[in-house]
Amino acid sequence: MIGRLTGKLAAVQPPQLLVDVQGVGYEVLAPMTTIFELPQLGGSVQLHTHLAVSETSQQLFGFIRESDRQLFRTLIKVNGVGPKMALAILSGLDGAALARCVADDNVGALVKVPGVGKKTAERLIIELRGKLTPQSGDLGDIPLMSTNAEPKVDHSGEAESALAALGYKPTDATKMVARAAKEQPDADSATLIRLALKSMAPA
Repeated sequence: MIGRLTGKLAAVQPPQLLVDVQGVGYEVLAPMTTIFELPQLGGSVQLHTHLAVSETSQQLFGFIRESDRQLFRTLIKVNGVGPKMALAILSGLDGAALARCVADDNVGALVKVPGVGKKTAERLIIELRGKLTPQSGDLGDIPLMSTNAEPKVDHSGEAESALAALGYKPTDATKMVARAAKEQPDADSATLIRLALKSMAPA
C-alpha cells in the first residue's frame, strides 16, 4: 500500500495531480479542498494517500491532511458511495460543512453533489451521524492554488472541465462557472472553481 507521497508538484489538471517522487511520476486524484492548498508548481508537496483497487483499475487518491483521508475512508464505507462520489463530496464540502449537513439533516445540500440522490444523502446522514465533529472554517476560507505556469486564456473552459471531471453535468458546470465569472469577471480557473463549488455548499 502507498500511504504517503512526498515529492515535487509536476502538474495540476483538476482533479488530477502529477507528483514527481525522485523521477517517478505518480498520478493522484485529489478533492478540490486539497488542490486549493497546493504549493506552486515545482514546489514540494506531501500527500496522505489512499489506494483504491477495483477489478478494472487502481487509483491513488491524495489529501493534504490526514483528517481528510480519514473522512474519505469513512465516506467510502457508506453503502452506495464509491471513491469518485467521495471525491466529489469532499470537493464541494469540507469536513466542517459536511458535519453541519449531517447535524442539520440537510439532505438538500448533499443532493447538490453530482451522483448523490435523495436515498444516498439520507443514508450518508444516518451513517455519519455521531462520526463527524464540526471544525472551524469552511470552503470560503481555503486559500487559492498558486502556480508558476503561464495563465491560460480559457479560464472558464478549464473550470468547466474540472467540474465535469468531478461528476457535474456539462450544462450544470457551464451555469455554475458562468455565475462565478459574473461574480468575479477577471478570475482565474482556480478562483472560478472555488466560487462555483462555494455556491453549491450549504449556507
